[in-house]
Amino acid sequence: MNEQKVLLVDGMALLFRGFYANSYGGFIRKTKAGLPTNAVYGFVKYLMDACKTFNPTHVICCWDLGSKTFRTDKFADYKANRPEAPLEMIPQFDLVKEVVSGFNIPNISFPGYEADDCIGTLSRQLSEHMEVLVLTGDHDMLQLVDERVKVVIMKKGASNYAVYDCDKLLEEKQLTAKQFIDLKGLIGDTSDNYPGVRGIGEKTATKLLVEYLSIEGILENLALLPKSVKAKIEAELEMLHLCRELATISCDAPVTCLPDECLWRPDSAKIAKMFAELEFNSLVKDVSFIAVS
Repeated sequence: MNEQKVLLVDGMALLFRGFYANSYGGFIRKTKAGLPTNAVYGFVKYLMDACKTFNPTHVICCWDLGSKTFRTDKFADYKANRPEAPLEMIPQFDLVKEVVSGFNIPNISFPGYEADDCIGTLSRQLSEHMEVLVLTGDHDMLQLVDERVKVVIMKKGASNYAVYDCDKLLEEKQLTAKQFIDLKGLIGDTSDNYPGVRGIGEKTATKLLVEYLSIEGILENLALLPKSVKAKIEAELEMLHLCRELATISCDAPVTCLPDECLWRPDSAKIAKMFAELEFNSLVKDVSFIAVS
């Protein structure tokens, strides 16, 4: 029997990617009744491709729940730069969860926490039982990499993935998973709208972390740093510590999912019927890869 392997899916990452990949020139896929489905269609294609590629024995999908989280309590501007979701996306937020349920995959979320935190928590819980693959487009998730957890970053184009384990992370980014959190503390994150230390870019931050290992190591050796770098860090010490907190994925969110609750046991007849109702006619033929349990 194949080793057990759980795929933890970053639902919003796939859904938004699906929306923009399937709205060329303003054309939005809709059912005959006028329900927009382009994001869900893209999501399903990505999900099915990942399941074909990585052959998981278990699958879970995690979601954000609105914009208020424990991070906005710490920093009011966190993600405040995010535009409103396109109007055609709104009805697809509930629809995609129905589709995920139709695949017999659990939808997991919790108020006040992001999908990242649910994924981080579940990756720690389930890695005790099996290998964990995190499917996302978000490089923030690289901090979750460990001996039993790989992060699969979706790249442009179909079936194009970068799979990060501890060795690949060190080889490509020169950093460990833990150092990746300190990197975000130093450089901030424009997409999440927290600044880090103004004037410190990724190249400088990586060099500092390679040399001094952590933010604590850097602060203990401030006197050895170039004057300009030292001045920038000293001017932003409070923000540096806050940004590291904002960047840290919580691995103790109040969520749980037992291995028996997330077995990948799709019912191909049920899925084919669901695709027909959604008018995903081109995908019905792809259902044949799914074995009925």
